[in-house]
Amino acid sequence: MTVVNLASDTQTRPTPAMRQAIAAAEVGDEQKFADPTTLALQERVAALLGHEAALFLPSGTMCNVIAFRLHLRRGDEVLVHRTAHPVHFEAGGPGDLAGAMLRTLDGEGGIFSADALEAAIRAPGDRYAPRSRLVSVEQTTNLGGGRVWPLDTVRAVLGVARTHGLKAHLDGARLLNAVAASGVPAADYAAGFDTAWLDFSKGLGAPAGACLAGSAELIDEAWRHKQMLGGALRQSGILAAAGLHALDHHVDRLAEDHANARRLAAALAEVPGVTADPAAVETNIVMFDVADAPLSRPRWPARACWSERWARTGSERSPASASTPTAWTARQRRRATWPGGAEAPPGEALRCAGRAPARRSCGRCRCRCRPGPRRRPAGRTR
Repeated sequence: MTVVNLASDTQTRPTPAMRQAIAAAEVGDEQKFADPTTLALQERVAALLGHEAALFLPSGTMCNVIAFRLHLRRGDEVLVHRTAHPVHFEAGGPGDLAGAMLRTLDGEGGIFSADALEAAIRAPGDRYAPRSRLVSVEQTTNLGGGRVWPLDTVRAVLGVARTHGLKAHLDGARLLNAVAASGVPAADYAAGFDTAWLDFSKGLGAPAGACLAGSAELIDEAWRHKQMLGGALRQSGILAAAGLHALDHHVDRLAEDHANARRLAAALAEVPGVTADPAAVETNIVMFDVADAPLSRPRWPARACWSERWARTGSERSPASASTPTAWTARQRRRATWPGGAEAPPGEALRCAGRAPARRSCGRCRCRCRPGPRRRPAGRTR
């Protein structure tokens, strides 16, 4: 039976056509502004997001930390949802590298309201408190379940930020998923933000890379931070070519990933002991709960890890590799993310792949649903 790794859409692999584009890329020295492929990608992203300029960076995490450094002085505060990527998955970088305090907000599905932002902004002039300087919006939400921020909500949040003199940053790791799901142009979502970025290494299928966009002045300063953080490359057109190919050929395919994610959620909802709501799936992320999942160290949310991406080979797609489910948590919640370009296997395979770790094989297929050994919670010696 073929299996798809749904741990994350970062499990995508370059298609043969993307590999050809990488191999044929015209390159030069990025640091001398002499790499034509990188320059073309930066211009493309700036136009796509409706900003003056853009800068190619190795990762989305670097986009976030450089944006924070652009907008903050050390000790200033970023207002962000409590499930956002900088809070959980950037190794404390906002504090260490940008001197940022993170003030987290609540809101369903990773989306906070304008009222919540208004209530969290600190009164100016209080020398005992951090200064509220920046609001960061994650589009789509990650741990929030791939929810799309409605454009009206984005504009309301930006209105509050401007009223209080705050800067605004758009974390667009899955921005084009929001575009595919809503039909709203990327430039409309990015309008009003001082900085915005999009990622190429998730559903778009590139091996690495992201682009940070903003005013020409901000991007010129961002170059200096890129140099400081070791992100300045040489022949970066090798990576930029993958981003250009993705924008040309993989954006329309995101809608297929969303449809497959809904199909997965519907199959999971039929599995005894699993709670999933297909109607809550807006993009390529499926959140589901398992009543009797083994427990491990307290980390939330867990990720279902099944196999590597299905690489597209001509008109057919084939599995790259396989692994067994890992990393369940005390909250017993799992996240599955449909990887870009992965074709859905038959429904029975979907249901068996999504089973709660069973005490024995499901008996209906060769999926080997039997779990591995439980991991002891941290601090337990016996």
